[in-house]
Parts: sequence; C-alpha cells; structure tokens
Amino acid sequence: MISLIDTTLVGESFAICPPINASDRILVLGVGNLLMGDEGAGVHALRWLEAEPPLAGVRLLDGGTGGANLLGEFEGRRAVILIDATRDGSAAGTVVYRHLQLGRSFDLPPSLSAHDFGLKDLFAAAALIGTLPEIHLYTIAVQTLHPMCTELSPEVEAAIPEVVHSVHALAARLTASLD
Repeated sequence: MISLIDTTLVGESFAICPPINASDRILVLGVGNLLMGDEGAGVHALRWLEAEPPLAGVRLLDGGTGGANLLGEFEGRRAVILIDATRDGSAAGTVVYRHLQLGRSFDLPPSLSAHDFGLKDLFAAAALIGTLPEIHLYTIAVQTLHPMCTELSPEVEAAIPEVVHSVHALAARLTASLD
C-alpha cells in the first residue's frame, strides 16, 4: 500500500495541520470513508495520485470524512479538485466530471458521506464566508457499501487509474495557467 504524504487527519482535535503553503494554489482533495469499501474511493484515488510525479503549486489532501473541518482548506486556493464516491444510479465504476460554476446552483450527485455535512453544505459555507474557489468534481459511481471493509470492488478499483490520470492532467493545466 502507498503511504500518504499528508497524514494529518482533518478535524482531529489533536491534529496540527501544516501551514498552508501560499504557493499551493490548487488543492486536490480525496474524500470518503476508507472503512466502508467503495465509499472510500476518493481517498484511494488520492493515494494513487501521491505516487505520481509531484506538481509544484498543488497540495494533495486526504479529507476523509472531515465535513465542515475542510472549510479552512479552501482559503487562498484558486481551485479545488475534489474526488468522491456517489450512488447516483450509474453503473459501478462510472466516472463523471463536473466543473461547478460560481453563482450557479450546484447540481451534485447524492452524497455518501458518513457525516451529516455534505458537499453542498461545504460549498455553501465557503461561498458565505467568501472562500469558495473554482470547484472541479470527479465522482466514481458505487453500488454497494461494505462496512468494515477497506477494499474496493473490482468495478470501482478499475476506475481509479482513469480518475488519477484525469486529475493529474487537470492539476497540471490549472497550475500552468497560474504562471
């Protein structure tokens, strides 16, 4: 298994988050619960991304089930690339990309969060306090959740390389546009 570069658990009371690097204008955020099988797809994808060549100006963060605790991570970011699982009725392993436009209502898939503070709530709170960056959302469709399981289903695992390639390419384009 690939070890995490950023092992701080967002929201833990004892966690000391590293200071936000002002040059890291792009945040790649993998969210989900690793203990619920496919629901952890976003974090699994983030772990694969950590094995890719690092990109200057990009921070990779395991958001876990951080919910509202992730709000501070949006501050000072030009863009957030978020990876999450969804149960939207699509076949397991279906990858969907959405570029969420500021000022428009967010057409988001159903949340699978193990917490009560979902993506719409997170984006709405960031907009209210004036820290909502450009949002790029990659979702991976899942069918069944398996409590106390850390493995992905074959269909969802097969989708991870596509997501990793797409996210890495998008992050590279976004950082290039900052120059």
